[in-house]
Amino acid sequence: MHMMALGQFLFSLPTLAFNDFKRQTSWRHPTNSRVGARPASQSLGPGEDTISLSGLLVPEFAGKRMYLDQLRDMGDSGKAFALVSGAGEPFGAYVIENVNETGTLHTGQGVPRRVEFDLQLKRVDDIKAEPGGGVDPGPIDDYWEWWL
Repeated sequence: MHMMALGQFLFSLPTLAFNDFKRQTSWRHPTNSRVGARPASQSLGPGEDTISLSGLLVPEFAGKRMYLDQLRDMGDSGKAFALVSGAGEPFGAYVIENVNETGTLHTGQGVPRRVEFDLQLKRVDDIKAEPGGGVDPGPIDDYWEWWL
């Protein structure tokens, strides 16, 4: 069971579970000043569509920090990925704009026991979605073992 998928990355308790989902959608309506009348407005279509996912990672109980690194690798690629809710609702193609994390309650070795994260996504044209999904399957030898 998963909460959401970004490409092939699944948000869930074993990976990363988010607490807050925020979406902001805008439309473009530029105006031109007119003498003796209100400014003229024209709709130019959709504007920015951004999604923010924030949550808490507690490696001793749920989630692992390596999944934040996986999201960073996906962001490094510059590619767009399909975003789909756990119920199957498609949101469209999104790029990763940034990943923030705050670690607290550190062990003697400096490892945080609690990590708050925030992920910012921005919608792009659906045609730009990466067909491979963006999650590295690992070494090729290991990847094809299921076939043998």
